[in-house]
Amino acid sequence: MGKLFNYSLELKESLLISLSAIKVNKMRSALTTLGIVIGIVAVTLMSTAIEGLNRAFISSISSFGTDVLYVDKFPWFHGDDWWTYRNRKDIKIEDADILREQMKNAVAVAPNMRTFGRTIKYKDKSVMSTIIYGTTTDFALTNNILPQEGRFLTTLEDRAGRDVCLIGADIARELFTGESPLNKIIKINDHPYKVIGILEKQGQSLFGGFSLDGQVIMPITSFQKNLGQRRTTRIDVKVVSMDKLDDAKEELRGIMRKLRKVPPGKEDDFAINQQEAFLKAYNDTVGVIQIAGLVITFLSLFVGAIGIMNIMFVSVKERTKEIGIRKAIGAKRRTVLAQFLIEAILICLLGGIIGLMIAFPLSLLVDKFLPTAMPLEIVFLSLIISAIVGIISGIVPAWQASKLDPVDALRYE
Repeated sequence: MGKLFNYSLELKESLLISLSAIKVNKMRSALTTLGIVIGIVAVTLMSTAIEGLNRAFISSISSFGTDVLYVDKFPWFHGDDWWTYRNRKDIKIEDADILREQMKNAVAVAPNMRTFGRTIKYKDKSVMSTIIYGTTTDFALTNNILPQEGRFLTTLEDRAGRDVCLIGADIARELFTGESPLNKIIKINDHPYKVIGILEKQGQSLFGGFSLDGQVIMPITSFQKNLGQRRTTRIDVKVVSMDKLDDAKEELRGIMRKLRKVPPGKEDDFAINQQEAFLKAYNDTVGVIQIAGLVITFLSLFVGAIGIMNIMFVSVKERTKEIGIRKAIGAKRRTVLAQFLIEAILICLLGGIIGLMIAFPLSLLVDKFLPTAMPLEIVFLSLIISAIVGIISGIVPAWQASKLDPVDALRYE
């Protein structure tokens, strides 16, 4: 118990001496932290950007179900082969009916067409849609979309080509201030549509960079009639369960090859996309960002650590006589070692705190262009990194100080 008390007294004394030394040399301490500040700003901004991207990715990809297959002309990530895929035959709406009849591993099949940036009017107000879908009632299942108010499309409305629609939360807010949009007539490209539902708020899409709350959903027959027939069709197929995903994919491929008369041995003239493509592309992108960020962070922290080590060597030189006096009156080697090591750690922690104070407003600025998030784990990680750099950069000078002979130290001029 007595030893523990002595250790705590030594630690307290070393801490007070270290704080006093930093306070006496304010300017030098501040300049010494510069490399650490830059490194912590770099690692914090990288971490907040990746954390924000992860959250936005999870939110955005939730609309692309893990148990959904997407039949299209184009693979989602087609690289330089765009012209090759462009010349493929279009996917037909009728293909969806055949898939619905023949597939044993599907619970929902939804053909859909898309168009972007159409004008939507209500009385004297107007707004631009981000995306308009023409689809069927199964779209609610394949894309996990639920109306917050009202209802979804019915099979009868689709077959009859009724001019009805569901609108996103942003459109509802901007066009219908103080009144319910339900059963109101809006105009989409000057065609009247009755609002039958308001979609739940979904936020920003990570893929395509548009707001999901600016979308409109209408029957695909009405879409063809009023918004153009020459739109590419995609078919979304929700499988019965995740363990049947591979079976469903092969079943889907076989039916589509037969429908499109693809000869045996020839490659598919269509693509079956799924969520894994997004995951791979996302992980590749984030991996590059992480490597670049880690290189910048390492270089900054390395420069900062070298600077702190040099300053600590200078500090040991300047305070050689002080070390001699302390050792002469009974200070142990571990006490001197702790004093200079704590001083190096405190300087680095000061740099870490300054770095966090700079990184936080910068992350708010970055958030205007990329989603960011700064949870407490990132703050603690930055401070831990600062302390580790302090230990690494201070251990050699502290060890040198602890080994000084008190007689030689007292003679030092």
